[in-house]
Amino acid sequence: MRPTRLQEVIDFLKEYGGDAALLAGGTDLVVGLRDGKLAPRVIIDVKRTSDLPPIITESDGWLTISATVALSDVERHETVRRHFPALAEAASVVGSIQIRNRATLVGNVCNASPAADTVPVLAVYGAFVKVLGHVGERQLPVVDFIRGNRRTAIAAGEFATAVTIPFSNRPFGAAFARITRRRGVDLATVNLCCGIDDAGVTTFAFGAVSPRPLLLHDAGGTLADPFAAAEAKAIALDALISKASPITDVRASAEYRLAMLRVLAKRAQRRAAERLVDGKKHG
Repeated sequence: MRPTRLQEVIDFLKEYGGDAALLAGGTDLVVGLRDGKLAPRVIIDVKRTSDLPPIITESDGWLTISATVALSDVERHETVRRHFPALAEAASVVGSIQIRNRATLVGNVCNASPAADTVPVLAVYGAFVKVLGHVGERQLPVVDFIRGNRRTAIAAGEFATAVTIPFSNRPFGAAFARITRRRGVDLATVNLCCGIDDAGVTTFAFGAVSPRPLLLHDAGGTLADPFAAAEAKAIALDALISKASPITDVRASAEYRLAMLRVLAKRAQRRAAERLVDGKKHG
């Protein structure tokens, strides 16, 4: 089915319910169909929906990325690169270039994989997911939208139409980091994003070490304090990492994931701090 208006999408979802699947980029849907994990009666192709164009817009202090925007367009967008560089970093490593030319940012979020690279970044930036259904529209923080492995807060008859990200009104630096089993196209063994604001609060979002994005704050400011002792910083970081609950699977052991989480957190924090300084200079 190829609806031309959002209302048609809503009507189709109301008619077919759980027997319908949405198609925007289709990179996860096609894999599910091929592997027999998905068997919908109908597929609703939203790419030709006139009121859901593939655009990135700025309005009233928010950046809105519609559900039909490909990851490659997110990666290259000038505003994203300037104001949300960690998102551009994460978008640039999802799959291959062929995948990124088809896959959408909203789809990456809705797939709700613990290894999704864009999710920790969106969590640190305080992003929301817009959801539309026959009862109207609502917005949920990304960290609440994802309920667990492959589970979201989307109710029957609803679908995600956009991701919205607030522009920060104060200096803020963020950086993304990940590690995979091998070079090239692979899912993250561990990924994370670190954000630091000008008040010295460090925020981490950990991915692939928890069923849902793990958003944690060092509100005391120890990690961002250039005068804090190394031992104090290590204790503060370990307190955050202790909240993670990694598993052992084909990609890595739980112990390896925890060790790499510490290494990546330090790297991302250094880059985030550098970007915070740059933001203050150019603010």
